[in-house]
Amino acid sequence: MNDELDTLAQSYIDGTLAAGDVPRLNALLLESAGARREFAERLNLDSSIAAAAAGWTAAGAGRDRVVGGTALWRRLALAACAALCAAGALWWQVSHRPFAEVERSVGAASLPVGQMLRGGVRSIGEGTVELVTSRGVRVVIEAPAEFQFESPQRLHMLRGRLAADVPPAAKGFAVVTPSGEVVDLGTRFGVDVPPSGVSEVHVFEGEVIATATGAEAERNLFAGDAVTMEAGVGTARDLRSSAFIHPDELAEFAAGRRPGAEAALAALADDPSLIALFDFEADRRYPGVFRMVQGRWPGSRAPEFVNVGDHLKFDAGGGRTWPELTLAAWVRLDRLDAPYQSLLHMDGWGGEGYGLVHWMINEATTMRFAVWGNTLAPGSAEAEDYPDSRSPVLSDRGRWIHLATVYDSVAKTVRFYLNGRFDKQVRQAVAHPARLGPAQIGNWDGGRRKLSGRVDEIVVLGRTMDDGEVRALFEAGNPYRSHR
Repeated sequence: MNDELDTLAQSYIDGTLAAGDVPRLNALLLESAGARREFAERLNLDSSIAAAAAGWTAAGAGRDRVVGGTALWRRLALAACAALCAAGALWWQVSHRPFAEVERSVGAASLPVGQMLRGGVRSIGEGTVELVTSRGVRVVIEAPAEFQFESPQRLHMLRGRLAADVPPAAKGFAVVTPSGEVVDLGTRFGVDVPPSGVSEVHVFEGEVIATATGAEAERNLFAGDAVTMEAGVGTARDLRSSAFIHPDELAEFAAGRRPGAEAALAALADDPSLIALFDFEADRRYPGVFRMVQGRWPGSRAPEFVNVGDHLKFDAGGGRTWPELTLAAWVRLDRLDAPYQSLLHMDGWGGEGYGLVHWMINEATTMRFAVWGNTLAPGSAEAEDYPDSRSPVLSDRGRWIHLATVYDSVAKTVRFYLNGRFDKQVRQAVAHPARLGPAQIGNWDGGRRKLSGRVDEIVVLGRTMDDGEVRALFEAGNPYRSHR
């Protein structure tokens, strides 16, 4: 016990502690478990002395000693009472202390910055929040979500997606889901609780213990591991760290830019060359298998593709052809699970279907634009038969990116853009007009082309956009405070 705490504690026991010094004593006790233990031991000793004094007085000592004993007893009784009051005050502060506080809120009106959280179910219909527990755990929760704190070290996730960063002091932090429980061992991990189906656990760094409901044994997971917590077992799956919003990304979101993005899309809707515009905001049902989740804006919608077979179908042109074409999309890619990630694939590839378009991410994580029947110009540096971009598009951590490809069959060129910046141009020897029609996003060709991630919007124009237009489209729709 340090000198300041020793002095305050003794004054407390003696009954001479000034009212103004009580908050300081409480603060010192809250800072150190060792200080609280020593303080409790001193109170116990004082209580023992009081009990002994009471017995000694009752034994029938002489008058002088009785008077002295009575004075001592009164003093000890007052000290014991003060100690009980202090303990009660400390208990009240701890028992009423919030489990967590909202440190950052992007588009989640129901949980503003500074709000303190204790028990009770909380829900967010849109947006994302970052919570900091009283033990220093950082938790980012993305809508739609429902959750409840049982204590600073125990969080019930009823539905939604969270990423947790747990410091050593909070080791043992637990997330409980309908299909299992995750206990941290000092790490970074994510938990995904879909509206239906089983929960997933993804370990980004360190180690956790995962126990599926009904399982006979717990399972230790390490960095790079991921499981689905099915009834009684934990089944390994691919890690999807980019599917989760982490604190560093949340700090960059600028939800106030959404009106500019909507204005840019409204202008495109009036463009005579527009073939298709999918922002997934309308209450329209798209054929396919996918999960509709939050897009890059709070409250927006985006289809998410996770498993082999997940896909979305639509018609992007009715079988007509265009000599010029621009494709643009906002995507959030989780990982490369197959040789190709299918961004937009026309049905009927091969045979006499010259001009059919396939737009994808290849195994080198660069963009590829393929038109059936086209060939590359002699001397092309491409590794395969179709044009590829120069820059990889798959980041290590989750991030929304803007991809664009501009095709000119007359000039026989393909131009690639990443986040509004020109990346590369490739020339073709044979360039058929682009043919568009029934198409798919996501899984294509029996699982060899599997998209893992979200697609926020897709723009298809029957003309070529120039560098400035592509840049302006990116800047208008960029959800972050800065460009990368």
